[in-house]
Amino acid sequence: MADQRKPVRKPAAATGRPAQPAKGKAVAPRPRSGEVAAPEPEGYTSLIEPRGAVSEFLAPVGGFGVTLSNMFRPTVTEQYPSEKVPAKPRYHGRHQLNRYADGLEKCIGCELCAWACPADAIYVEGADNTPENQRSPGERYGSVYQINYLRCIFCGLCIEACPTRALTMTNEYELAGPTRAGMIWEKQDLLAPLRSGMLQAPHPMVEGSTDTDYYRGEVTGSTPAQVAWVAEHRPDDPTLPGGAGLEAANVPAPTAAMMAATVAAATKQGSR
Repeated sequence: MADQRKPVRKPAAATGRPAQPAKGKAVAPRPRSGEVAAPEPEGYTSLIEPRGAVSEFLAPVGGFGVTLSNMFRPTVTEQYPSEKVPAKPRYHGRHQLNRYADGLEKCIGCELCAWACPADAIYVEGADNTPENQRSPGERYGSVYQINYLRCIFCGLCIEACPTRALTMTNEYELAGPTRAGMIWEKQDLLAPLRSGMLQAPHPMVEGSTDTDYYRGEVTGSTPAQVAWVAEHRPDDPTLPGGAGLEAANVPAPTAAMMAATVAAATKQGSR
């Protein structure tokens, strides 16, 4: 059986041949015992100004400067809930399902938000749009949309996964309820309120437009043809011109109304 051991390389002095220069990057010699680093090369000037005698003396306690400076400042306590400080613009609060300018829903029921949720707090069911029930541009819409706020960790991964910007997060942080079931918000609780120029869904898309036109923001409001369709199929719709108005259309859903009442009662009890 052949010997599989690697041959031992002999030093250059033992072979009698002249030593060959090492290939590759030159490596500085390791510092001797007691040295922190290699000595500085000749002609090198440090850009760090040397410390004076006083600085050297106060250096050990210099790290306590921030602590000592804050010891004599007044303590600022936010008087919540009597005084509610507005949240930062990018604060992750309660979710919201947005609408287009003509009132159609942006959610297409793709369920990407549910797949991206690390806490499994979102449940979505999609359905097909029909000429009599057109709730979003394109072929599908979210027929069932639930968010369990007992599970939600407000990480924002769901809004990053949404392809149509249908799901965003508001600055609302006061979420409370008397029951566990009351912490599960349905689609009607999450839908954004209707604004001026919007018609309550369902209604047809803007004539001659495609879902791409909606995604690009080219739809700026409802058209007379859409108003006529809603007036024909829902004559008592509050969003029609001359109807009951947006206040009647934006009535809070049962879960959202109960949570708002609970938060208002807790705020009144905790106020000074």
